[in-house]
Amino acid sequence: MPLGTRPHWPRLPRRLGGPGWRRSGTCAPAMASPRRFALELADYSLAHFALGEAEAAGARPDPRLCALLGPPGRSFALCVAAAAGGGCGARVQAARVHQQLQLQLRQGRPFQQCQLLRLLGYSPGDPAARPQHGFLLRDPGANPDTRSSLLDVLGACPEPARPQLGEFETDESGALRLWLWALRGGERQQVRCARVVPILEPPLHPVVPDLPGSVVFPDRDAARAVLEEEAQAVLNLVDQCPKQVQKGKFPVIVIEGLDATGKTTVTRSISKELGAVLLQSPPSCMGQWRKIFDEEPSIIRRAFYSLGNYIVASEIAEESTRSPVIVDRYWHSTATYAIATELSGGLQHLPPAHNSVYQWPQDLLRPDLVVLLTVSPEERMQRLQGRGLEMTREESELEANSIFRQKVETSYLRMENPACHVVDASPSREEVLQTVTHLIRTTCY
Repeated sequence: MPLGTRPHWPRLPRRLGGPGWRRSGTCAPAMASPRRFALELADYSLAHFALGEAEAAGARPDPRLCALLGPPGRSFALCVAAAAGGGCGARVQAARVHQQLQLQLRQGRPFQQCQLLRLLGYSPGDPAARPQHGFLLRDPGANPDTRSSLLDVLGACPEPARPQLGEFETDESGALRLWLWALRGGERQQVRCARVVPILEPPLHPVVPDLPGSVVFPDRDAARAVLEEEAQAVLNLVDQCPKQVQKGKFPVIVIEGLDATGKTTVTRSISKELGAVLLQSPPSCMGQWRKIFDEEPSIIRRAFYSLGNYIVASEIAEESTRSPVIVDRYWHSTATYAIATELSGGLQHLPPAHNSVYQWPQDLLRPDLVVLLTVSPEERMQRLQGRGLEMTREESELEANSIFRQKVETSYLRMENPACHVVDASPSREEVLQTVTHLIRTTCY
């Protein structure tokens, strides 16, 4: 049965219409290019549905999805696609459009009463079709101005990356359908529609195959390509570093962990005890640009931090010829935060263990040991409050969203080659330092 077939759903009091719009297509049994969608619900589970496909065996309508897409109220789908064959430039432009769209939907006056959820469009079986990130906008009051305001927003977007707008409605039988809008010659048209049907959740989150090209970059060149036209000053720093640098004869130890787990205390104390050089990622030479890049779309922000690791690698290679090296965060933190941010849904939607996104880049200098400091969420919160410092955006997200924090922590534990050695940082400072020192001496000496 089509998704949303419910006898008690009322028929819409009016068909879609009004000045300034025109319906120019007919409702077909299937769209030319079937699309699938994953909607992140309030509990971080994902609800999957398809347009114009045959109903999957065993798939049943999700009542939560029916309530979000059908009446009363009205729902809109918006997804941003990168221009076909446009390479990195097209992906960056799509990321910028997505970021701006999110700001407008969250802050725009016409949308203040609407609910905004993450929506992902994907096309299984088509390796050339990348996932399209977007939003579901739910207007509980079915305000007639919402649609026109959305079309005004889309009309201001650059055409190659202009989001596609869909509007859900029910037909006479109560079945859900999605009408697609288009802007043609200044005229707003509804061009075609497709039936909405439930589908089974795929075994792998649809974004996972795309991670190496979007936020978890497999090598230096992949991250560099994103910033090719964005930050020449940063690239000049990267290009001064030789590729495939080699570690010196002294050990390299990385200390990882969420904020307020004791990294600063441990790195400084261990460096002093071992007579080691203390480095950090991103390096201090990139500090002047951090605030700028923290406001950029995810693909640009992640490329910036990924390249920071290669600059640090060059510093490690030089310093490890003379003494041990302690590094405050490195590639693992870059990858874990990227994975946790990019993938919608809960822990069950993370890439499975041993997936390639958890593997250390082959062209990045590898440390001898990675130590992961952990404390309970309650203790972390107490420490953060005791520091009295302003939290970064990611720190705020860690505190406000326990699912995000758990995804970061789980991603850390799945990292491989090298894996993280977990150390409980809850005991006294002396005990933690003793444990870390013993681990270093037994592993690296």
